[in-house]
Amino acid sequence: MDTSPENSSPVKHPETLVYIFNMSEDVWPFIAAITDKKARQLEIQENTFLADLRLFLFANEESHVLFLCPRNVSPEYLEYFQQIVGRKTLTILPTQYHSGVICEDILNDDRIMTALIDAANSSKRLTITSYATSPQFLKLMQALRDRGITVYTPEAPEEDDAWTVNFFGSKSGIRQLSQQSSSVEPDFQMAGGVVCFGIDDAAKIAARRYIKNSGVVLKTNKGHAGMGVVIFREGDLPTVYRDCVKSILTLFQKESYWGKFPIIIEELISINSTIGGGYPNVEYKILKNGKIELLYYGGMRMSKEGVYKGMEINNDAISDQITARVVDTGFYIAEQFASAGYRGYFDVDFVAGKNGKLYVTESNVRSTGGTFVHALAQRFYGKDYMYAAYILSNNSYDVAHLKNPSFASVREKLLSILFDRETKEGLVIISENMFLLDKLAYIIFGKTKKKALEIEQRMEELLKT
Repeated sequence: MDTSPENSSPVKHPETLVYIFNMSEDVWPFIAAITDKKARQLEIQENTFLADLRLFLFANEESHVLFLCPRNVSPEYLEYFQQIVGRKTLTILPTQYHSGVICEDILNDDRIMTALIDAANSSKRLTITSYATSPQFLKLMQALRDRGITVYTPEAPEEDDAWTVNFFGSKSGIRQLSQQSSSVEPDFQMAGGVVCFGIDDAAKIAARRYIKNSGVVLKTNKGHAGMGVVIFREGDLPTVYRDCVKSILTLFQKESYWGKFPIIIEELISINSTIGGGYPNVEYKILKNGKIELLYYGGMRMSKEGVYKGMEINNDAISDQITARVVDTGFYIAEQFASAGYRGYFDVDFVAGKNGKLYVTESNVRSTGGTFVHALAQRFYGKDYMYAAYILSNNSYDVAHLKNPSFASVREKLLSILFDRETKEGLVIISENMFLLDKLAYIIFGKTKKKALEIEQRMEELLKT
């Protein structure tokens, strides 16, 4: 495996795929609007720690990968990754400085710009992918083209179609599409709600809905990792209207982003947790030629606060009837995205109501927390992995009770249940960086749901000792 210290150039290879981990750029206006500077920097820092999970996107990639990210990966973890996926052609190249806007950092990093020009070789051509198609990403692509390089972006829309990323990836955009589609695709439903601009009116509308329905959900237009979403259940707010308005206003005033972006006020759905954990999900990829590929379906593993933790993927993770509805609705949405010019990965998140209805909650118009799970599963089991393995993932299992948790120490504790390439079962540690946040990120593969759950239970027991 080729790795690069921070002050050296990567080894040249004839064919190179460049990947840019630009997670913060996907929601940069939101991050930039976080009121507290320390909280803003913490959000940027936490996003940098998620970079090494994306290594597994390339479990099946044959060409050399130049992985551009804000944080380096240790030789020990790279060796583990190579053993798991059996690939050697990977170069990690971290930026010398990370502002949160990595594409701008790359433009200002002569070492990386030189590496990109070198990677283009005499053909003057580069294939580049990224976490998301951001305005900063498009600016970097144009800068490379201005230097005489032909840039091919197979997982991104063209510049004149790039509006689709923020529009369909926003809470208001997907809601608008749902309203326009009600007569054509009646299963494409969203929880009752309104889009409002301005915290005063939003607080009044939300208070009225909370008192009437004993619950309400508030969302900013495009948040991140649970930030910008607040769920109020019965007993959380005063039932006197003026007091309720005041409480909600106080919440809005703590963070400036509530006043800068549209606020979505939604009905609180009573969740049926027996259907995909209550949160069914489906992911697609729209190829450059417009062809739509279904990648997988399953259930999202969510916290009580509505924060994404991981995936549960298998053909039986949700019933055939629910699968048909999820896939059909998702495919309809994919057709609308494709016709508008979007290209690349996206998913559709649902919530299953106790009333028997499925509601679309949002679409992440980028690669997702399940994309790399899908890629690694394909590496182990092939294209039909959803019938051969039961998969559980978790990006943020709390290991704060351990003293200075690290990749080495946790790997030693979990040695007996780590993934075995012969049996094709076990646990894969998918991040070294997350230990810096006292979190374990993992994917479990079992031949059956029972086996996968047994491995997860055994993991919890081993981590308690």
